[in-house]
Amino acid sequence: MARAAAKQTTKAKTAKAPATSDKEDLLGFYRQMLLIRRFEERAGQLYGMGLIGGFCHLYIGQEAIAVGMQSIKQPGDQIITAYRAHGHMLACGVDPKAVMAELTGRAAGVAKGKSGSMHMFQPKRDFYGGHGIVGAQVSLGTGLGLANRYRKNGKVAFVYFGDGAANQGQVYESFNMAELWRLPVVYLIENNQYAMGTSVERSSAETHLYKRGASFNIPGAEVDGMDVSAVREAGAKAAEHARSGKGPFILEMKTYRYRGHSMSDPGKYRTREEIDAVRQHRDPIDHLQARLEAAGLADDAALKAIDAEIRKVVADAAEFARTAPEPDPSELYTDVYVETAA
Repeated sequence: MARAAAKQTTKAKTAKAPATSDKEDLLGFYRQMLLIRRFEERAGQLYGMGLIGGFCHLYIGQEAIAVGMQSIKQPGDQIITAYRAHGHMLACGVDPKAVMAELTGRAAGVAKGKSGSMHMFQPKRDFYGGHGIVGAQVSLGTGLGLANRYRKNGKVAFVYFGDGAANQGQVYESFNMAELWRLPVVYLIENNQYAMGTSVERSSAETHLYKRGASFNIPGAEVDGMDVSAVREAGAKAAEHARSGKGPFILEMKTYRYRGHSMSDPGKYRTREEIDAVRQHRDPIDHLQARLEAAGLADDAALKAIDAEIRKVVADAAEFARTAPEPDPSELYTDVYVETAA
């Protein structure tokens, strides 16, 4: 497993030299990824302090995927994912204070403190939720694609799931319907190498997960999910494929999570050396930082200033989430049903 994680092999035909070179774009990616990283680090601290209850799944290490895909999303395109959702919320532009307040169960949270970590939802930002049932969001996201096709609105549904969910039966039912009806869906497999505590090699007969759509005639590609520019380039091609009426596309994002599956996971199924090897050679933020400095687009002082700014934003969000009022008990009876006109 250490060998596979450290190599993070990317097929040349699907990960060419990054097309994005604009200074403002790259600095924007750096800022967004750093926001997710610092936010998740602070969320882990709040969980340890007992301020966040229930489950909490951190996105540390996977930041390039959400940020790279968000950069090619068009207004109205939908995003739906599993329970590792904080990074996607932030990439969608949701206020960090509202996300952190949701984690601590406060009324000012993005879902009034009702969703917690796993079930955040913000349709105003085209975000259709984190979902706690493994693989369930794949069927729901396919339904979003069906709605787009029915409405002929030119929108694409971006459906995220992990390597563990890739073995769920409902995923293949969704693949079949999506290709049969040529639905505008991009399936994104965030392959972080472990389904909870089980490596891909131990759980999957076919470890090249982008090939999982072959029997349904769905094309796919393997992408270096630790390189934000590679994600952006592959995402743009996949979205164009789906948007042009050619049907779904599968992107397997080869990535890695540095923390356990959730905050309750000690991660004893892998070695410290394996994690350190990925941090040293494949970290998405360090990779982009080196690229910015090598191209003369930013120096160390400028990048440190961005980090200081981001840390202040996250600290303010944490303080807001710690001190904001909790929901009134009457909120238990609201948002249970959708109210429609008589």
